[in-house]
Parts: sequence; C-alpha cells; structure tokens
Amino acid sequence: MMPARFFALSLLAASSLLAVSATAQTAAPKPSHEDTEFYHPVPPVVTPAATVGQPPSDAIVLFDGKDTSQWVAAKDSTTPADWEVHDGVMTVKKGGVGNIETKHRFKDYQLHLEWKIPASITGEGQGRGNSGLFLASTGKGDAGYEVQIMDSYNNPTYTNGMLGSVYKQAVPLANAARKPGEWSCYDVVWTAPRFNSDGSLKTPAYVTVFLNGVLVENHFELKGETAYVGHAEYKAYDTAPIKLQAHGDKSEPISFRNVWAREVKPWTEPMTK
Repeated sequence: MMPARFFALSLLAASSLLAVSATAQTAAPKPSHEDTEFYHPVPPVVTPAATVGQPPSDAIVLFDGKDTSQWVAAKDSTTPADWEVHDGVMTVKKGGVGNIETKHRFKDYQLHLEWKIPASITGEGQGRGNSGLFLASTGKGDAGYEVQIMDSYNNPTYTNGMLGSVYKQAVPLANAARKPGEWSCYDVVWTAPRFNSDGSLKTPAYVTVFLNGVLVENHFELKGETAYVGHAEYKAYDTAPIKLQAHGDKSEPISFRNVWAREVKPWTEPMTK
C-alpha cells in the first residue's frame, strides 16, 4: 500500500499538471481567418487581350505579322532571319538561313504560338509538315529542347515524335491535330533547368503544353536536351532564345503568326500581412 505522504504528493503533482494544462489551453488564442491571409506582395496588373490568344499588356511580341525583326539565324545568332512575311504570316524559307531564333533570351516563360500546315501538304510520317518549337536554343542547328510541330492529322509516325510530343522524350496525352489548312496553336509554360556553379544539374526543366486548347504535356520533367540519336543529356546554360525549325523534309513549308511570350519570374520578397 502506498504511504499516505506519497499518495498526497502524487495528488498534488497531478493537480499541478492539470492546472498548467488548463492554463495553457485557456491562454492559446483562437485561430482566425486573418492568420492565413497575406497582403504583400501585390501582383502587377496585367490587362488581358480583348480576344483570347492575343498578347496581353506585358507580353513580348515576337511576331506581329509585319516583319522578322525579332528573329535571327540560329546558325550564328547574328544573320537576319530570311523567312518570308506575307499577308500577316511568316513562312519557313527552305534553302535559306535555316532555323531562326529570337533576339530576346528567356529563362522561364509563357508562350503562345500559332501555325498552319498547308492544305496542299504532301509526304508522310516525319516528312510531312515537319518543324519544331525549341523552348531553349542552346546552340546551332537543332541544339536545345524541342516540342514537335508536324502534321499529325491522319499521318502516323512514332508517337514520341508526333505533334505535341517532347521530341524523343514524351508521348502527348492526346492527338488534338487540326486538318491541314486550318490554324493550330500551342500555349506553353516552360520552366528552365537550373545548374550548379560546376555545371551539374540542380533542378530539371519542366514543360506544360496545350495544343489547340487540349492539354498534351502536363508538367513533364525533361531528361535533358533533345537528341535525335541516343539519350538526352543536360548542358549548362543560363538564358536562351526560342527557336523555330526549318526542317529539311521536302513537304510544303508551314507558316506562323501571333507569336508572343511572357517572362515568368518568381517572387523575391516574402509574403507578409
């Protein structure tokens, strides 16, 4: 049997603990909806276009139907682009300077791009209406990260090389191709890779792609730069142009219009009340 004095001490300790607990519960403030509300930073005001798909107020317009002044040849980044501009569109000039890239260099961005496969298109597979959107051009030729552009309307090919694919890396979630002769569009969100000071990969690249309003790539993690043969690998860079491909197939050249981008920059200030 517990001695009386120890029993009394135990009761006293238990009472003290209950008192402390009760005091703590009483002192704890009740949660409020204001606790999780922030008023800073304040997002900048962006005026959307009157028509969906047109550039908003903060967009960098890369082609407005007038000229190729925002583009240069990818082979040297200095030679003026020579793609043909007519009737408000820009058409690939096969046999000209080849691939073209933007003068502006980007990191993370939102991109809108419209193109049309000619109604008279010929050829099959990869030789039919082929081009490419390089989300970051990291050198001459086809160096960089490519989302495929081609005619995938009743035109079979390998599925990680069809319209909407991250070329040789990701099969699109759907085939939302329009018929040749109709305008198509990409809306893209590109998160560029980051590299450590020694050139090693810190964080990979991600891309989300809507083709004609249909989600075809959902925050896909890229394995590296596009490789026609072999496996993709990363190569360190900071900012890069956007590149359009003048593919060497013999089919009729495709045309582009209404090309614009919005730079996406993370907040550098903390969220505060």
